Amino acid sequence: MPAQVSIILPVHDAEPWLDECLRSVLQQDFQGSMELSVFNDGSKDKSMTIIEKWKVKLEGSGILVVIGGHNCPSPRGVGYAKNQAIAQSSGSYLCFLDSDDVMMPQRVRLQHEAAARHPTSIIGCQVRREPPNSTERYTRWINQLAPDQLLTQVFTSHGPTVVMPTWFCSRAWFSHVGPFDEGGRGVPEDLLFFYDHLRRGGGVVRVDQSLLLYRFRPGAATQSVLESTIWTHRVCFLEERALRHWATFTIWNAGRQGRRLYRSLSEGARRKVVAFCDVDEKKIQKGFYCYEESQERPKPRVPILHFRAARPPFVICVKLAPLQGPHLGHVLVEDVISTGPEIRHLRTGTSSAVLGMALRCWLLARARGATLEKSPNYGESRSTLRPPSRDQGWS
Repeated sequence: MPAQVSIILPVHDAEPWLDECLRSVLQQDFQGSMELSVFNDGSKDKSMTIIEKWKVKLEGSGILVVIGGHNCPSPRGVGYAKNQAIAQSSGSYLCFLDSDDVMMPQRVRLQHEAAARHPTSIIGCQVRREPPNSTERYTRWINQLAPDQLLTQVFTSHGPTVVMPTWFCSRAWFSHVGPFDEGGRGVPEDLLFFYDHLRRGGGVVRVDQSLLLYRFRPGAATQSVLESTIWTHRVCFLEERALRHWATFTIWNAGRQGRRLYRSLSEGARRKVVAFCDVDEKKIQKGFYCYEESQERPKPRVPILHFRAARPPFVICVKLAPLQGPHLGHVLVEDVISTGPEIRHLRTGTSSAVLGMALRCWLLARARGATLEKSPNYGESRSTLRPPSRDQGWS
């Protein structure tokens, strides 16, 4: 008889954390049938000894434990291990768990209820970070995004708007979208799956309770993904989902990250950039940015305008978290498309100018109509984005 929920647990050298992780599986208050599907990705420590010990305890409590793995000299990677754990499992729903994390007792129950209501959505949850002061900005972003921002923030540097160790979804939907990329270390398999999920019209839902203790470890597989790799995928997805619908657009930030974005665009997308805009008078006085690396003759020169002279739609390259105030946080967090350098390094007195710039962009974009269709179900955002018209912003 298939289980209702399969907990998917890839393991590689997880000895220090496995006892706490597996105890949290045992402590779930879900009343339906559960199984734990473990795939050992070539561990060299005592992970398998710990798993075998907990197999007896878990099965004694009615939780079936399925164990697979390999003993190759090198691990095959997180994507491969997750795919194997899913393939050997039977549950109608999949609950993903990292071997160094700890679930709260109500996690499976609450996410299963949400997944039953939203069968084509990825269900996430809020988290408690360990150590508590690690990645503070990222943790706030994970926990505080509004329901509609689970889609409007998908182009940012943070990656998926619900973090992978909190994912819960139906097996049928995973099979429709997946599997995970098996490229191994350095491949952002969660980001690539998340983008494919959105392409297929999937929704994103977050249970607004802290259901996972989410550990930060500098040596974790996530840390092996280069920022440049993430950047490349983000730019390609931005072009696919937004820029291809626009006849022209303005890059908001004439600094390093704005220019980096311009250089990273495909030739067709670069030709749509009509200007950079900024508040820095030195950049504005220069008058233009010359793309020196271009093979074109003459080399492209893109005007640098004061924000008051710029026209939407915009791609905004600023950090979100340091910006505060009654409007600024809301406007940039809600309407940003791509993030870049921190804004708090700007000299004193710039904040009001940035606020005015952000608010003007937001109002202009809003005046041209929103492009996000929200689900009538509270707490869910779906990726049914209407292509903006040629003069619309992305709001």
